[in-house]
Amino acid sequence: MLRWDEGNTVTKPVPPPVVMNGAGGAVGVEDVEMGASRIRVDDKKIINCRADLNQLVPFKYTWAWDKYLAACSNHWMPQEINMSADIALWKDLHGLTPDERVIVKRSLGYFSTADSLVANNLVLAVYRHITNPECRQYLLRQAFEEALHTHAYQYVIQSLGMDEAEVFNMYREIPSVHDKAAFALPFTQELCDPDFKTGAPQSDQRLLRNLIGFYVITEGIFFYVGFVQMLSFGRRNKMVGASEQFQYILRDESMHMNFGIDVINQIKLENPHLWTPAFQQEIAALIRQGVELEYRYALDTMPRGVLGLNAAMFGDYLKFIANRRCAQIGLAEQYPGAANPFPWMSEVLDLHKEKNFFETRVIEYQSGGALSWD
Repeated sequence: MLRWDEGNTVTKPVPPPVVMNGAGGAVGVEDVEMGASRIRVDDKKIINCRADLNQLVPFKYTWAWDKYLAACSNHWMPQEINMSADIALWKDLHGLTPDERVIVKRSLGYFSTADSLVANNLVLAVYRHITNPECRQYLLRQAFEEALHTHAYQYVIQSLGMDEAEVFNMYREIPSVHDKAAFALPFTQELCDPDFKTGAPQSDQRLLRNLIGFYVITEGIFFYVGFVQMLSFGRRNKMVGASEQFQYILRDESMHMNFGIDVINQIKLENPHLWTPAFQQEIAALIRQGVELEYRYALDTMPRGVLGLNAAMFGDYLKFIANRRCAQIGLAEQYPGAANPFPWMSEVLDLHKEKNFFETRVIEYQSGGALSWD
């Protein structure tokens, strides 16, 4: 079993303010040169940039700023969603089957841990190695959204009167949940090493591997069995409040994944020497491992068919999703011919209409209409 605690906190003297120099080091604010030349667009880089990180504009990566603005327009809060129907259904001993209850609990148990791990990875590891201010601006927004997702799971758990300790400890007690968390945790631990610095091909590949592990596998593969399951409840008019929360979370996570893939591809473009055949084989193997872990999770949560779904369907879906992720980062398909058994998931992502939280009717929100999923 993994050790999840972070040890005792030691109080240390507060260092002077710093400005990151973009190569894993830092210089004191007092050392910033007066009269230095202004930052040019060409001075900016995703990693290993020595330009002043306080210089947000002029933008070089407008796609990062556009995604930040779109995320801000997509704002929502968990407590705005009515959970009364879910509460009544959950309390009804005959309202849900035992298999359906397992799915709800497993989904909340896994996601509450996964979004916490992603947030830790962003704040403790990724942010300090990304040396572009507009990308950092999006990362700050993403970190807030990860906190919002954990808030949503807590809100659902509390609303339904679940055993909070049981749900939040599933990553310690349920093998299929633990194994996915155990896969993701080392990525953060590796980059949190205070001695880790980018700037050499080997360390830059480690950072790229981390980004692919989190954005492509954790957010792009590991989340999708749970998303399909929870949205299937809503399609059958069950657990409609929880399903609606997961729909908003799916939209957020799709945007996170697309941002991460853009960052990955930009790093590859600026550092083509990192994308070696051997490294590509390593990444392809990681993706296949992710598919296997997520399929085990599907088998664990759905030993029998339920909600019109079964584990075999998820086997096909995960291969289809994995092929899409590979194509997005320039890898060959790992599962040729895999088909999508859940075409309605694309409809969810493309939906431009949201439910009005207070009037319970469908309206067109400006924020929803402004979103782009490309």
